[in-house]
Amino acid sequence: HVQLVESGGGSVQAGGSLRLSCSVSGLTASANCLAWFRQAPGKEREAVAAFGTGGSAPIYTDSVRGRFTAFQGSSKNIFHLQMRDLKTEDTATYYCSARLQPSCGAWLRYKDWGQGTQVTVS
Repeated sequence: HVQLVESGGGSVQAGGSLRLSCSVSGLTASANCLAWFRQAPGKEREAVAAFGTGGSAPIYTDSVRGRFTAFQGSSKNIFHLQMRDLKTEDTATYYCSARLQPSCGAWLRYKDWGQGTQVTVS
């Protein structure tokens, strides 16, 4: 059973930066997809970014490409979402998820979620 815990959210002014972290446990394979999603009030959850620990390049939704970077931390059980040049439309609750590779961009295959961390950009 995969368990995920997000942290690092907060309030920031437009143009600022935040780094989100996700602690993941319960992964049994060596090659996994690690992903970030977000949900704004009144909207559906949307995919933000994903990458594969088996070496696949990160993928990003168009609205964050060039501003957000998803990467694995120094520990294999931690991964991050570095967010720069934040915009008000980035305001949302951010969730991390993880599952087996391949096809990290197959967003509907993600089934496990953390509790989320709130990001507010004003």
